[in-house]
Amino acid sequence: MLDQNQTPLIDGIKACIARPHAAFYTPGHKRGRGIAQPLADLLGEAVFGADLTELANLDNLSAPQGVIQEAQRLAAAAFGAAQTWFLVNGSTCGVEAAIVATCRPGDKIILPRNVHSSAIAGLILSGAIPIFIHPEYDPVLDIAHSMTPEAVKAALQKHPDAKAVLTVYPTYYGVCGDLEAIAQITNQYNIPLLVDEAHGAHFTFHPELPTPALAAGADLTVQSIHKVLGAMTQASMLHIQGDRINAVRVSQALQLLQSTSPSYVLLASLDAARQQMALSGKQLMSRTLQLANEARERISQIPGLSVLQPPTQTPSPGFTALDNTRLTVTVSGLGLTGFAAEEILDEQLGVTAEFATLQHLTFIISLGNTTADIEQLVQGFTTLAETTPPAKALVNPRVNSNLEYFSEISPRDAFFADSETLSIEQARDGICAEIVCPYPPGIPLIMPGEVITKPAIEYLQHIQSSGGFITGCADTSLSTLKVLVIGH
Repeated sequence: MLDQNQTPLIDGIKACIARPHAAFYTPGHKRGRGIAQPLADLLGEAVFGADLTELANLDNLSAPQGVIQEAQRLAAAAFGAAQTWFLVNGSTCGVEAAIVATCRPGDKIILPRNVHSSAIAGLILSGAIPIFIHPEYDPVLDIAHSMTPEAVKAALQKHPDAKAVLTVYPTYYGVCGDLEAIAQITNQYNIPLLVDEAHGAHFTFHPELPTPALAAGADLTVQSIHKVLGAMTQASMLHIQGDRINAVRVSQALQLLQSTSPSYVLLASLDAARQQMALSGKQLMSRTLQLANEARERISQIPGLSVLQPPTQTPSPGFTALDNTRLTVTVSGLGLTGFAAEEILDEQLGVTAEFATLQHLTFIISLGNTTADIEQLVQGFTTLAETTPPAKALVNPRVNSNLEYFSEISPRDAFFADSETLSIEQARDGICAEIVCPYPPGIPLIMPGEVITKPAIEYLQHIQSSGGFITGCADTSLSTLKVLVIGH
């Protein structure tokens, strides 16, 4: 049994820092001696000593045989995987690699329409053909949840030649669908179940959290260790189990997508975060859940506000569990958009949300939060409710009607096809040649290959006028869009 007290990567870096030698290798700042003073003042000097390259004693991320391999083995054991890869380019490259490793050009992959933009990038890179499923949708909250097992089964009956199924678990709102039932279906077809579990890295470490994707039967899962645990931004992991995923293909895909100059500061943070959770994860998550439950209970009692709650005793197939450390507050009852409420809370009340939508604010409560944070959060909402003039609840346009896939052109073909830039009015009914994505949460409303519909344009314009912003497209002002040139 592996000793989870160990930190092989951190120990290797410490040894390199301590060894007297003249450095004639990258990075150019030579262990901090060449760093500009303003940056040294900001970060301190110690971090630059650890900013090393793939030296002989520090292993190679693309072909690990030493301290990185040891650290990844410890992570696999801690997270319940057969094999784990460290990611320094975020979960984005993990999701892309998952698709590239399982799908070749022309292969079909089944996935929900509310996937992250990284999955669309994976379709473009791999040439896979998406078979989109509508996720379960809450029309009252205007929130798309998870795709249902029934929808997955129907899609596989219609497309039995599909090579993989990809799902999001949990969603950005912390909603989990019936992943175990979906896994049973993919098992029947003997195809891999890929899971974007970017926001669920903590599930392994407490019984009151939703079932981890691997325990639910996933073949591959990608987790952002930095989003909810103690790693640094961009530091993520990819895990596999079983024999449906070719590990060599995963390694090859990651070699295409990851930097050949990985940050050892990020890698060390993965080693440390794994050790922290393996040794103290349950205790840390118990405290985090206690803070989150207190915030949920107190904010739900404030007039004009409501909080996304765990499902009832008869949950729907697309919403079987909720990550209680994720707090979504509906503010439209105050007559405010989520964007307006976010601005007031941030600029006037010292409370900063993870993201805002037209109706909601969502907050990530993690092991780094304190009792004082929760008090400030609750007081912020109390003040917001008390100082907002009485107003009718806002009724915003719904996004669900826009989540259609009107095209026979693959995202890859559309991305590489000849395109032209047209005014937003002229672009209507054309075939989109770029990703158009309200951010966060980073779910593309229009993607390459889709028809640009009037409802989609109106929704994007409403998001923008309400204080949100658009990413992915060349013209983020949304005055123009790139469309395919007809006849090419």
